[in-house]
Amino acid sequence: MSRRLSGCRPHPLGAWRPRTPMILALILAFATIPARAQWAVFDAANFSQNVMTAARELEQINNEIQSLTNEAQMLVNQARNLESLPLSTLSQLQSSTQQTQALLAQAQNIAFDVQQIETAYSSTYGAASTTASDATLVANAQTRWQTSVGSFEDSLKTQAGVVGNIPANSSAMSSLVSASQSSSGALQAAQAGNQLLALQSQQLSDLTALVAAKSRADALEQARNAAAESQGLEQYRRFSTRSGYVPHDVSMFGE
Repeated sequence: MSRRLSGCRPHPLGAWRPRTPMILALILAFATIPARAQWAVFDAANFSQNVMTAARELEQINNEIQSLTNEAQMLVNQARNLESLPLSTLSQLQSSTQQTQALLAQAQNIAFDVQQIETAYSSTYGAASTTASDATLVANAQTRWQTSVGSFEDSLKTQAGVVGNIPANSSAMSSLVSASQSSSGALQAAQAGNQLLALQSQQLSDLTALVAAKSRADALEQARNAAAESQGLEQYRRFSTRSGYVPHDVSMFGE
């Protein structure tokens, strides 16, 4: 015997029907709850691109640092090139040159002066005068002899002065060569080279003075010999034409 309840429909066994209003309510409830955790997504391509970009930026920074380092080194080198040489031998070279010039200025009797030489040659070293007295001829010969002796003395003094400059010049040359080799810049090397050239000029000046003094002495001696020969001829002429003298043959040793 079966009973049927009013308002209810029987369902077959195993059959399930969802309660639609309840399910919708649950879905709406879960939808209103905020998400508290999300899954992180790793983009390998984007990460690799970022790494490459950072590497390139780092390389660019390193290049800029190297460029600044090179510029700083260039400025340091330029500063070294502008440093002046702490050594100067100018005063020493000038002192040596002045000493040599002072020796030349002490030339006795006939100095290194064109006008004075012309005057001396026209009065003392010229041809013997036919009207001059014998005493004048002897005095001129004595003057020429003294001038020659004085010129040889001047030459010896100049030689001694030049030789005396050799130790100082040698010391200056060593100092300048050492300064040139240890120079820190182009300016110091150039200044050392200029001072070496000045030293060479001073040595050439000494050599010129030495040659001039020796040549002066030789020239005066040759001029004295020529004047003595001219005077000898004049004195012989006077002796041979002196009145009261008649040349004649003489016998010697009882012949």
